[in-house]
Amino acid sequence: MSSTRLSEVTRPALDRTDAAHPEDRRGLDRIEVGLRIGDFELLTELGAGAFARVFLARQRSMQRLVAVKISADTGTEPQTLAQLDHDFIVRVFDQQLLDQPTDGSPRLRMLYMELVPGGTLLGLLRWVRASPPTERTGELLLDAVDAAMEEKGEIRPADSAVRAEIARLSWPETVAWLGSRLAAALHHAADNGVLHRDVKPANVLLTAEGVPKLADFNISFSRSVPDASPTSYFGGSLAYMSPEQLEAGHPRNDRTAADLDTRADIYSLGVLLWELLTGVKPFDDTTVTDSDRHTELGLDAALERRAAGIAPAALDLMPADCPAALQRVLLTCLAADRADRWDDGDMLAAQLDLCLDPHARDLTDPPPRSWRIRLQPYLFPLLALSIALPNLIAAYYQRQLNTALIHSGLAPETGATQRAVSNIANLVFFSAGAVVLIYQGRRLLTIPRRIRTGSRCDPATLDRARQDCLRLGHQAVVVVSALWLAAAALYAITLRIVDGALPVHTALHLLLVGVICAAMAMTYPFFLITMYLVRCVYPALLRHGRYFRDDRRLLATLARRCRRYLVIAASIPLLVVASATFLPMPDLLRTLTPLRTICVGGAIGFVASYVLFRIIEADLGALARWSVRGEWVRNRPSGPKSR
Repeated sequence: MSSTRLSEVTRPALDRTDAAHPEDRRGLDRIEVGLRIGDFELLTELGAGAFARVFLARQRSMQRLVAVKISADTGTEPQTLAQLDHDFIVRVFDQQLLDQPTDGSPRLRMLYMELVPGGTLLGLLRWVRASPPTERTGELLLDAVDAAMEEKGEIRPADSAVRAEIARLSWPETVAWLGSRLAAALHHAADNGVLHRDVKPANVLLTAEGVPKLADFNISFSRSVPDASPTSYFGGSLAYMSPEQLEAGHPRNDRTAADLDTRADIYSLGVLLWELLTGVKPFDDTTVTDSDRHTELGLDAALERRAAGIAPAALDLMPADCPAALQRVLLTCLAADRADRWDDGDMLAAQLDLCLDPHARDLTDPPPRSWRIRLQPYLFPLLALSIALPNLIAAYYQRQLNTALIHSGLAPETGATQRAVSNIANLVFFSAGAVVLIYQGRRLLTIPRRIRTGSRCDPATLDRARQDCLRLGHQAVVVVSALWLAAAALYAITLRIVDGALPVHTALHLLLVGVICAAMAMTYPFFLITMYLVRCVYPALLRHGRYFRDDRRLLATLARRCRRYLVIAASIPLLVVASATFLPMPDLLRTLTPLRTICVGGAIGFVASYVLFRIIEADLGALARWSVRGEWVRNRPSGPKSR
């Protein structure tokens, strides 16, 4: 494990902090392989840094191998790591202070932790750069891990489900897989008040199964450690620093280390993942000479490059098989303004999980010329057409059935009055329904347009719009079907008042016709609206959203509703057959034609609904998989624990 270097920021910049890590290695030079320190026997050196050395050691009392890190007794790394218990953060067991030396060298501290034998992401980067882009797959990660383990005399695990999963991944998917776990680690650390502040390849260890573990919290800051200051031991590696971290180290900038939050770590993780994906860093720091790298001039140049964003030449280095979703996620991580980045590691982990599912990422980031992108601006006319067309068909069939079953037996004056009342009721009811539906979908009529024009929407508004998107289909058809049943009831009341009587068979006919029309007005618009919203609108909101922790529940609810509406679609022709079989028909020949038409139309409608149902079901399944996977990654272990 490579320990964190001294700050690469200028000496004047470090003068703005309370302290800097010592560079005195005199005490470290006394430590040799073969030395026994208390309960630990040092077997071999694993890595060395500016102010720490890491050894493979045997803890005799526990009969286990551990990693021992020996450094000057400064900083709060042991206390910080003791607060963190996560599958993707290296676990610390305890610390031990060594005897005070008599030669004036600093007192040493020994920190012993779990052994993570698969090397680091820095070692993996060497493999990436030595391999042509077309030959990079998940197997490359496993080869790098096996090579690191072979150097330590470790044996690769057999029958590992995690390694089998990695072996099936493309290289961009492997990067997303690693990034998701590191983002989850950052989220856990942030939840415990810890900022890492030095996320880079050398500080990410790999288990024997290829699972990453965040390590080396030398310059981290924990709000939970008493007397800890965000400006103590502040530094980092310039190439991976966020703009605000560079500003905090700049002597002529008012920003301080106390202003940093988890979005600085997310930026550093974005740089790391970009470098893994392409083999080079997203920002070209080679134009700064060695003499300028540690000066204000070097900081100014780095800030200027980050403010300019990713250069087209850097985008050209993206692998040919890199999903558009992964490129979007990394560009969001590397936004110069931290307000444009993911708000926390939990959100980033979920977005990276989405990149692992081909169906889900195709929904959120379709090809540029996809019909789904072309239909996005036409939300209002498409929703209106999806509701209006089935309802007009239902209204036509209602008029035909009522004319055949009821109007033919009424006096001319009564029939005219009945039709006039029906026309007025339809106008009033469906106008009211349109107002209600516009109100229910008000956010969907404005938020997607604001997103397309580049306007910024607050996360809470996006969250509500996305929830509206998953609920609008059901809400719309419930309103419309309620209006249909209300219209049927008004029709019966009017007939009773005008004609002076309402026979039982007539009331049953009216009820059944109202139910059939309400079913048509519910089922067909629901599937049309839901398919459009799930395929075209919801993914656009998802890719721009921030808070989507409740989406899994909403997606599951929508899937259940789809199955229920499919049952209703299947019942429409059955209701028509039942009405023809069990209810008396005064004029069978006049009634038979509209009944046959509705029966055949209902069968065709069911087939169409089933096709739409299968499309929606596949989409919801893909979207739910990444949601469940993201929750699993953030809360469950990934493979057996490393020794």
